[in-house]
Amino acid sequence: MNNPSTADEPWPVRVVSQKITAWIGKLGWVWVDGQVAQISRRPGSSMVFLTLRDPATDLSLTVTTSNDVIHAGAPQLSEGARVVLHAKPEFYPARGTLSLRADEIRQVGLGELLARLEMLKKHLAAEGLFARERKRRLPFLPRRVGLITGRASAAERDVLVNAQRRWPSVDFRVMNVPVQGPTAVPQIIDALKVLDGDDTIDVIVIARGGGSVEDLLPFSDEALCRAVFAARTPVVSAIGHETDSPLLDHVADVRASTPTNAAERIVPDLAEEQRLISHAKARLDRAITHLIDRERQRIESWRSRPVLARPEALLDQRAAEATTLRDRAARSLEHRLSRADDALEHTVARLRALSPAKTLERGYAIVQRSDGHVVRAADEVAAGDILRIRLAEGELHAAAQESS
Repeated sequence: MNNPSTADEPWPVRVVSQKITAWIGKLGWVWVDGQVAQISRRPGSSMVFLTLRDPATDLSLTVTTSNDVIHAGAPQLSEGARVVLHAKPEFYPARGTLSLRADEIRQVGLGELLARLEMLKKHLAAEGLFARERKRRLPFLPRRVGLITGRASAAERDVLVNAQRRWPSVDFRVMNVPVQGPTAVPQIIDALKVLDGDDTIDVIVIARGGGSVEDLLPFSDEALCRAVFAARTPVVSAIGHETDSPLLDHVADVRASTPTNAAERIVPDLAEEQRLISHAKARLDRAITHLIDRERQRIESWRSRPVLARPEALLDQRAAEATTLRDRAARSLEHRLSRADDALEHTVARLRALSPAKTLERGYAIVQRSDGHVVRAADEVAAGDILRIRLAEGELHAAAQESS
């Protein structure tokens, strides 16, 4: 039977069962952490059957133990309790089932649960799941709101009633799931995935009323926190009361102290918005009226100025100034012309007084040789030279004789 199985030589069922039993037996004794989903006791038997569920996923195993083991380690054991047990995996060939046989059970106390939550909180914070910069703002007016809560719960009623009171036309898609117990976490995660995949949903609210620390444990589950962190739709956490603070509050984009406060966060108050609009409209009217009055006063001030009250006065003033300047220019030009005329006459008189013609008029003559040279001395002329004599009127030609 050590040969590999083939289609021609398959292993019998008993051989397969024996090999599975052998492989599972190699695991040995292990410590297992889980949540008790169901406790079954058979009358007349000391055996107790537990259904141990993983708090984060929809997985469970059957655990067999005895009443003595339970009384020794967890006498108050009840469904929903968190336990740590020492067990050995066993495979039952007759039924083909796997179960755990426990020889020690320890119920996890509140202090230990809180210590685990504190360690998980530090771990998630170190990974950045609580970072403020990654939190998204909620839309002012969502088209549709997804609500994850218990069926017919006070939290559901508080969110729906208060949201519709604030904004009557708000649209909800409600998904009812268990909000405590071993099945809460996987069903909440499934509902979150459905709403996150709905493109009409703009914001998701996870709501639950108050409860004990044990009742609120599903909302501190690591798998749920990571699912909320990975969601693309903004998530509002509305778990318990003001004093309750599960880890979901730190991961969600917005923490609401109560389900009623969540309704106040996700939609605006129609009456308040109308009041704000009326107030803004009144302020705008006052501002416009004030602006118009101020501009009217400014226009009136401009109109009262002489340049606008009598615009022709400025033209008259400029016309008078132009006339004055023109008269001054004419007088100045006339005076300058008169002075220039007098100066010209004096210059002409002086020129005439210095003119050779004026000298000729007094009886003088200008004697020139034939080459045009003006004779100034007798020795400049030889006997027989032809001379030209210019008089005041006309000229004479003469021949020179010997000088005396």
